[in-house]
Amino acid sequence: MFFSQAGARPRMWEASPSEHKKWVEVFKACDEENKGYLSREDFKVAVVMLFGYKPSKIEADAVMSSVDPNTSGILLKEFLDIVRKKKEAQLYRNEIRHIFTAFDRHYRGYLTLEDFKKAFKQVAPKLSERIILEVFREVDQDSDGHVSFKDFEYAMNYGQK
Repeated sequence: MFFSQAGARPRMWEASPSEHKKWVEVFKACDEENKGYLSREDFKVAVVMLFGYKPSKIEADAVMSSVDPNTSGILLKEFLDIVRKKKEAQLYRNEIRHIFTAFDRHYRGYLTLEDFKKAFKQVAPKLSERIILEVFREVDQDSDGHVSFKDFEYAMNYGQK
């Protein structure tokens, strides 16, 4: 797919010292009994504190299944890695949203073939109209003549996981 070939995924993101400190403080605040790890419920509270949403059962299950079975929960090092990855994904999604918004000049919430042509003429002026049309058709998953943010995000993430 065209977008995955463009190398859309950014390099690994690193937290600033103040962000790292905040994450450690949240870990300690959620580890009320000073066990040295976060239980499933502690982890959920930490995610609410840092990201403003309660993780789904599926997300919590995925995190807990990745934890070392020799420990009783998520250790600080694991927690910091999980939070860094979540923050990286959040920033990447925001970047995709920003690109989509730049293409959506009429603020309709979707992209047309004309939007694609104008955008590609700016970023890749030598790209043929035939290639642009192929890319548009590939990204327009339901073939309705519009590329929604969901379609666009899928295309930008294609082949990344």
